[in-house]
Amino acid sequence: MICLLPHCAYLSETSRMLELHRALTELGLEVRVATHGGPHQRLLAQAGIRYDVIGPGMTPARAARVVGDAIGLGDPRQSMYDDAEIRAYVAAEAEYFRAHGITVAVTGFTLTTLLSSRLAGVRVITEHASSFVPPVFERRLLPAPTRPVDPHLKHAPDWLARFLVNRTCNRTTAYCGGFNRVAASLGIEGVPSLAALLLGDLSLVPEVPEVLGISSAELAAWRPGKGYRAGSRLGGVGPLFAHLDLPLPDEVQRFLDRPGPTIYLAMTSTPPAQVRTAIAELSRLDVRILVAGTLHDLGDLATDRIMIQGVLPSHLVMPQVDLAVTTGGQGSVQTAMACGTPLLGIPLHIEQDLNVALVERLGAARRVRPGTLADLANRMLGDPTHLEAAERIQKLYAAADGPAEAATLIARQL
Repeated sequence: MICLLPHCAYLSETSRMLELHRALTELGLEVRVATHGGPHQRLLAQAGIRYDVIGPGMTPARAARVVGDAIGLGDPRQSMYDDAEIRAYVAAEAEYFRAHGITVAVTGFTLTTLLSSRLAGVRVITEHASSFVPPVFERRLLPAPTRPVDPHLKHAPDWLARFLVNRTCNRTTAYCGGFNRVAASLGIEGVPSLAALLLGDLSLVPEVPEVLGISSAELAAWRPGKGYRAGSRLGGVGPLFAHLDLPLPDEVQRFLDRPGPTIYLAMTSTPPAQVRTAIAELSRLDVRILVAGTLHDLGDLATDRIMIQGVLPSHLVMPQVDLAVTTGGQGSVQTAMACGTPLLGIPLHIEQDLNVALVERLGAARRVRPGTLADLANRMLGDPTHLEAAERIQKLYAAADGPAEAATLIARQL
């Protein structure tokens, strides 16, 4: 049996698992869903999906700390959880897998499954690496980070920063320490590098070859070397992004129907102070701004030109706006491209830098460095070439069915 394990601290990972659940059930497969809990687990309930909470349940405050400590954001010497938490989750997951006859676990950033799968003898499939996979670094396709965490990169020229980030992903053990201490105490395989922390026995790579720059055949042919678990494999599938079954509120539709340019600001899983800064910068422009505030309390920023909402169905919003501004998670980038909407990315870490850079290379997006948001947004609104490029990618995405392709690959692991 298959078990999906979304990390419900993340809207993106929860919504991707909704897509996989739909595609797997359409194949007639029996699927269980389990999570550590978190603020977005309500989306599972709203979709009518039965799920189990493994462990004590994650409070919104604890979920926020996990997001803040995550790869590329938190101190690389920690592992997002303390050792006791990792050990408890690993034991609970392994017990759950055994109790329910799970043979394949599919996870969206529930990283403890890398250990619990070994403890229970279960194959683990990941989708959270997105395009941040070894063939990308090996081809030196990672861009220089816009917000480097490593102090050695903060003042390095772009060519040197790019060389170093591509070279070190499978050589650094950043964020792996806690996982490896627990693995050693349990006598199971650990995590040899940061790159390996994002890979399962099979890692889904949800991007079309024309955007990724690497074919599905090349992904499938990759074999792990030093710094990776020996059994790691890759599988290319089409785009995998949210189609939340939520109505577009009437007041939002009226806001979108008003004349003049509109920007959609959707910086999910982002500290509220950074969202507020982005709103303040964009408010300098003569545009309307629709903000998907998700869980943040931003209501005091609302004006006639700025509408603050919670979680919105981005696939219904983005076709109606002139520019999408996000942090560059693969889901938001792909939603924008699927809608033919130009994107302005404010990446918080290197994986998001990569997602934006891939479509920036094709002319559909730009990456923002701190302090340049309003000026760059204004230039993009006045340049039709970004829209034309986004519409070209839209046609590529329309020819792919990422969830169905992913479900087929998952089913082959049974």
